[in-house]
Amino acid sequence: MFWLLLLLLAWAGAGVTCTRLCLAAVRAAAVGTDAGRAYELTLYEAAFLSGGPTRVADLTLVAMARQRRLLLAHTGWATVVDPYGRDEMERSVIGAIGPAGQSRTAPVRAAAAAADAVRGLADRLVAAGLAVPDGARTTVATGVRQVRAAAVAVVALGAVALLLPVAQDVPRAHVALWFALPLALTLSCLAIARFEAHPYTRWASPAGMRLLSALTVPSAGAGDDGAYLASIAVHGVHAVREPGLRAALAHRHH
Repeated sequence: MFWLLLLLLAWAGAGVTCTRLCLAAVRAAAVGTDAGRAYELTLYEAAFLSGGPTRVADLTLVAMARQRRLLLAHTGWATVVDPYGRDEMERSVIGAIGPAGQSRTAPVRAAAAAADAVRGLADRLVAAGLAVPDGARTTVATGVRQVRAAAVAVVALGAVALLLPVAQDVPRAHVALWFALPLALTLSCLAIARFEAHPYTRWASPAGMRLLSALTVPSAGAGDDGAYLASIAVHGVHAVREPGLRAALAHRHH
């Protein structure tokens, strides 16, 4: 009956990790439930709620490049044209490029995303109940990883149990069925987390998600720069239309 001990271990792992994930998701969902009713998002705020600090940096780079105040070469270099930023985000980008006025795009993007201006933006959104605090994001992400590990452990323990000798009156199909139950629990928990927690627990709270859902992004015409930047804020650099600019931003991965 050694397989029963393995079954208990499987149930313990599945039960503990699923409980932790559910509690973390509930705490994250409780953030800012009644907030943001009369709040109007800026483009930077929409970018943060949609994609976090890196999305804010990407939006700033694209906005400055389209206004010809920053050159983004397809070779992966950023060059300052206008050294006077119009807001904190732009000044962070210019500061990240440095006094030489030219730098690789990837480190500029990383430095701008970690700048005080973005952290201040995040703090304001958290205080308004529109963004999830960093601790809650970490807790949910950790919980998902633990449940995934528990699912793998259940499969491994079940495989070991099936390889061990069992009593003749215990069909191996029954052993497999018993291990299928904690596996179903972990997989169900992951599925629920995917469809219920994943859309908002990374950056935006439920209230922030409601504001993003209500944010109208009109189809950007040739001269409608505001609509174009709003599309990039919500959808990321995939919404960039210019081939050269898209190639320049592609160097962020290198």
